[in-house]
This record gives sequence, structure tokens and C-alpha cells, in this order.
Amino acid sequence: MTKTSIQTKDKTEQGQFLKIAPFRKHIRKTDVHRHKNYFEIIFLSQGSGSHSIDHHSYPILGPTLFFMRRDQIHHWDIQSEPEGYVIIIKNDFVEESEDLALRKQLLALSQVSCLPVDDESIELHFRLLHLEFERTEKSQKAIIIHLLKALLAKAIDISDRTDSHTTHNSDLFQSFINLLETARPLINQVAHYANLLHTSPQNLNQTCRKAAEQSASELISSYIIGEAKRLLDYTSMSAAQVAYELGFKDPSHFSKYFKRQCQLTPQEYRRRKKA
Repeated sequence: MTKTSIQTKDKTEQGQFLKIAPFRKHIRKTDVHRHKNYFEIIFLSQGSGSHSIDHHSYPILGPTLFFMRRDQIHHWDIQSEPEGYVIIIKNDFVEESEDLALRKQLLALSQVSCLPVDDESIELHFRLLHLEFERTEKSQKAIIIHLLKALLAKAIDISDRTDSHTTHNSDLFQSFINLLETARPLINQVAHYANLLHTSPQNLNQTCRKAAEQSASELISSYIIGEAKRLLDYTSMSAAQVAYELGFKDPSHFSKYFKRQCQLTPQEYRRRKKA
């Protein structure tokens, strides 16, 4: 059967906005897939092998945290029995909590893919969260949010110590990144996002340059090209179909846009990847 789309999985039950569970020990190798509209945090305390996220393969070496955005594609190649936990957080959970600090923490960690863990208390945080989550009837959402925020704060602290160049981004920048990660279709216009964020294109550009040393236009392009590469790598969609999927009205315009960013046409990129 011709594969025209990337497989999408949803590991939550209907109406479930948050899930905390042990990592399934039988998982070894998985097909390339993406998740359905949720942010996922995976902690492996044991196991070996690799975890591929988009175009990068990360080795599993000792305790490791992985962070998966809704738009990312991944697959596992695990060589020994894994042990750890998985947290699935849907945007509805964040919206209902009305907790701005929680939103900021998740936005900060959405810029991280793989984080080696050197703090033994991380596993304890996951264990406490899982125990509270399993209490279902007795569990209080406020308690889970407090425990979750403590875990995220610990992860951010580890990230800050691991990368001395970590940038503490402004609320405007983080909101812009959140739009690029969640709003579809992606629109190749800075003014479009500036309008949604109730600011001017000039201010959005200035904010992006300060936070990421890139213009808003460059960041939009990186997200569009990232999604284009995922579709070209993992589906059999034609370049024209990819163009329409990404909101380009003219496939030739998309081809020129892609070549300007990647020095290859979409067809050349796909042939090189398969060679």
C-alpha cells in the first residue's frame, strides 16, 4: 500500500488530557510515527540503543530524558530491556490548569530533545507523579500540577547546567514558538503571527533576534522546511502534494523556496536521502 501520510498514534484514552505510566518494557523497535496533538516526556532509567527524533539519532546512555513535540517524528531502536516512565500532556490539560508557570516550563523544554540526567531525584519525581496519578478517584489535579511543575523545574535546571548558553526567552518569543509548533497550516508571513500575538512585525523580529539570534522569518522558514523534510522523508507524497499540504498555492514556488533554503530541490533532496 502506498504510504501517503506519516502514521499518527494516540496513546491516551478518549477525553484523557494527561497520562503518566511506566515505559512499556516490551518496546524494542518501532516504525516511524508521530503523536496526536500532545507533548510527551520520556524518562529511561535503564536501557540501551537509540531514539531517533526527526533527523537526529540520540544514544540511550544511562538515565536520559526525551522531550517530544506534537509535530515531531520519532522511532525507537532499543537493545536491552528499558525501564522508566512516560508523561503525555495535551494542551487541554494546560489550558484547564490556567497555570502560566506550567505553560512557560513546557515551552522552555519543548526546545530540548534529549537530556542526559545526572540527578537521582528525577526518578523519584516520576515515581511520585505516577503514584498520585494512579490514585484516580482520590487524586487531586492541583497536587499533580504541583508535582509536575517540580519535575519540570528540575529538568530545566539540569538543562541550564548542561548548556551554559541556554536562553531564558521572553513570553512573546515563547508564545511565537508555541504558535509555530501547534498552529496549522504554517503561514509564511511574519505579519500573520505578529497579528495573532498583538504586536508589530518589527517588535516580533527584534524579540526573536534577541532570544534566538534569528529573525522571525528565519524561524518560520525553519519550521516549514522541517515539516517539508518530514513529509519527503517519511511519506510517498509528491513534491506538489507536500507543497499543497504546507499551504503553498504553487508547487513551483515551493520548489524554489525549498531550494533556496536547502540548496536542493525537493526531488533532489528525496533522491539523495534514498541513495
